[in-house]
Amino acid sequence: MQTLAAIDIGSNSCRLKIGRVVQHRLRTIHEDREVTRLGASVFETGIVSPEAMAATLRTLKRFYKAVQSHGADRVRAVATSAMRDARNSRAFLAWVRDETGWDVEVISGLEEGRLIHRGVVESEPGAGGRCVLIDLGGGSCEVTLSEHKRIRETISLPLGAVRLTKEFLPSELPSADEIGRMQQFIDRELRRATRKIDPAGARLTIATSGTAAALSDASRTLSRGRGSKKREELTPTATVRRLARKLAKMTNAQRAVMPGIGPRRSEIIVAGTYVFANILETFALPGFRYSPLGLRDGILAQMLAEQDPRASLHQQFERERWQGVLEACRRYGIDPKQADPVREHAAQLFRDLAQVHALPEEYHTWLEAAAMLRDIGKFLNHQGYHRHAQYIVANSELYGFTPQQRVVMSAIARYLGKSRPAPEGRTMRQVPPEEYEHVRRAVVLLRLAVALNQDRASDVLKVRVRVYPKRVLLELLPGRTGAELELWSLRKEAAYFREVFGRELFAALE
Repeated sequence: MQTLAAIDIGSNSCRLKIGRVVQHRLRTIHEDREVTRLGASVFETGIVSPEAMAATLRTLKRFYKAVQSHGADRVRAVATSAMRDARNSRAFLAWVRDETGWDVEVISGLEEGRLIHRGVVESEPGAGGRCVLIDLGGGSCEVTLSEHKRIRETISLPLGAVRLTKEFLPSELPSADEIGRMQQFIDRELRRATRKIDPAGARLTIATSGTAAALSDASRTLSRGRGSKKREELTPTATVRRLARKLAKMTNAQRAVMPGIGPRRSEIIVAGTYVFANILETFALPGFRYSPLGLRDGILAQMLAEQDPRASLHQQFERERWQGVLEACRRYGIDPKQADPVREHAAQLFRDLAQVHALPEEYHTWLEAAAMLRDIGKFLNHQGYHRHAQYIVANSELYGFTPQQRVVMSAIARYLGKSRPAPEGRTMRQVPPEEYEHVRRAVVLLRLAVALNQDRASDVLKVRVRVYPKRVLLELLPGRTGAELELWSLRKEAAYFREVFGRELFAALE
């Protein structure tokens, strides 16, 4: 049984969740959490303070011991808003790598929202219909509209509780002017959100994170039947607004003794409560239901989906990821119908030449994505479009692909012209050294797929692949308009094929 570990390095707290795969599902075996305030100094000065670094690293070292003791086979650590904003984030991430060996990914706000969505909808009752998800962290707030467990729209807003507290509420008892300025900022950001998200028809609002948990518990003090309200029940919008006004007039000590808040949460709860109240009112939502699920659950769900084809999440994850590729095609003016024949040939070559290229299975998906996106650079300029394609793919938001995976895909799409992958090249310097040879081999496969599709006006060629000990033969079945141009293009690739694979490449008409 495999054991997976997910680590969420947030702006306010760090969280760990370890799950064991049992019958293609995850069973939680360990959880941990610590408030470290990693983003507190970032939102004031733009850098992570040494004290925040040290506090966070102490927590991560404790997580490391837990991961080791439970024998985790795979670990994925991600960082969110604070690391996206901090000018010295690289120094901190290098320190984490030195102490734990983990390569922490800094994910975008949209990827954060996607992972939270995946973690919540798979296990939260009632999340299969049309619903709104709100995750309010220390540095950002992700609002997602979901329908039938698929994201319709998502937006990341700079409305984290720590960020707003540092920027607008410097005093323990905020003045009316401070509250007013914060409200104006929140309203301005929410106007941007309403242009993307229309929750009409949503039957449920699910809120995650520590602020939502605190408000869910604290709302019982303002409701009838104190102590009888369960966390799973709705926390009404009117109650959240009353809490916002009430908490703003209390000291930290007074807020700390309220149910669910505590001493650390009391310092940032006012800002968080106002954000929740404004979101619920702006979107005319009746209230929210708290869920203890979140980013770490989404990370685990994706890890399971990536490696276990028999897991129920696998097919859905692959569909979502491919939708992200198609959305990028539409955004940059690529006709998927024209790009698809190259993808099909790339996929066939990956399968039929498996014993030749010996690539890891995940390269199958990365190769297909690169085939679809290889002409994306023409959106900027036809001249040097392969270089532009590399930049766009590496830096675009593609749901389901990590930054490192996008770098690999961008490198595969980059070398379809005269240039070749070289370790000293700008593109290949971004590729992890252990992936360099894999990228070279995938580039050859994509070059062959492109060569098989030189004349887009003709019908798609069929190709039969024959593998021999010292050579590979590609037999073309020409369509109505022949295959001479494709045959010539394939023969041009023979020298590079021999250089990479050590075999001769022959192409002929059947």
